[in-house]
Amino acid sequence: MKLRSLLSLAVALIAVIILCAGGLGGFLGGNATAGCIPQAASPVTSRSPTMSPIVWPPVGDWDSDQVGNAAAIVTTGARLGLPARGWVIAVATAIQESTLRNLPGGDRDSVGLFQQRPSQGWGTPAQLQDPVYASEKFFAKLITISGWQTMPLTDAAQAVQISAFPDAYAKWEAPATQLVTAIADIAGLPADGLAGCGASGPWTQPVLAPVGSGFRSSARPGHDGVDLSAPRGTIIRAASTGTVRTVRCNAVHADTGAEWGCDRDGDPVLTRGCGWYVDIDHAAGVLTRYCHMDQPPMVTVGQPVAAGQPIGVVGSTGHSSGPHLHYEVHHNGDASPNGAIDPVPFMAAQNAPLGTRP
Repeated sequence: MKLRSLLSLAVALIAVIILCAGGLGGFLGGNATAGCIPQAASPVTSRSPTMSPIVWPPVGDWDSDQVGNAAAIVTTGARLGLPARGWVIAVATAIQESTLRNLPGGDRDSVGLFQQRPSQGWGTPAQLQDPVYASEKFFAKLITISGWQTMPLTDAAQAVQISAFPDAYAKWEAPATQLVTAIADIAGLPADGLAGCGASGPWTQPVLAPVGSGFRSSARPGHDGVDLSAPRGTIIRAASTGTVRTVRCNAVHADTGAEWGCDRDGDPVLTRGCGWYVDIDHAAGVLTRYCHMDQPPMVTVGQPVAAGQPIGVVGSTGHSSGPHLHYEVHHNGDASPNGAIDPVPFMAAQNAPLGTRP
């Protein structure tokens, strides 16, 4: 049987499964973020009929076997009534845990796509090597996490997995979104809202910390952003999906202009500049800037980043009196002071208010 025929059969079987489970019923609505908002999701205790094995085509860097495993995750999420955001979280988690391989073993007694452990109550080794069962268990745990649909992906995945490397999931958001989109297209699943969950992302606070010095106050009229009072070493996250424009050290002696460097803390009198900093371009000409990082950033120029992805850690390099994140927002793609706008009302309008939990 030709691949196209096999795929058509798979689509038909998926449609039957979804209809028997109560239908998708608008869980992906017509607006840009509908796929991120679950309408009615609950764990199931019974297995639906599994579809006949097919050969899934490779997608990008993923081979047929990896795409097939991702497809098992996606179609299981659809059958359970989860929104597309849940599919992306699950696929990104499986990429990190197993590179989408159904592994017979791993760290200690970890098994399968999600490296779930029988000793932790996930199921038997045989059950956990069934991608559908493993996916059901992942989704059943995910929907118990309050606010999972609006969390940064890495936080939602970590709440399920309790990994020793909690920030590792973030880097897979964009690849997972692209893979899920391709699978949804092949399988004929509604993909509305997927862009709003990964490729164009939600917004999130770069750090959760009180707002200190404000935007262009009377005391500091040249202060083109806000200072977020986070301790040294706090992870700084990309506020939204975008592409890294700038990564550099900008720290000079205030009097001479000679290089001060970013291998040491700056000084509020002796030093000028942003220290280690990153600029990220986002949709609609928005640019965000993250200053005073403690060490070289985790990203490179031209790298795509997802909302919530770690990009550096808080420090005190450049013109700084102590550890904090200086955060700026610019419009019209203008990185100069002319393009700077107050980040506080901007972030509030994105449902990611600075200084408070959204």
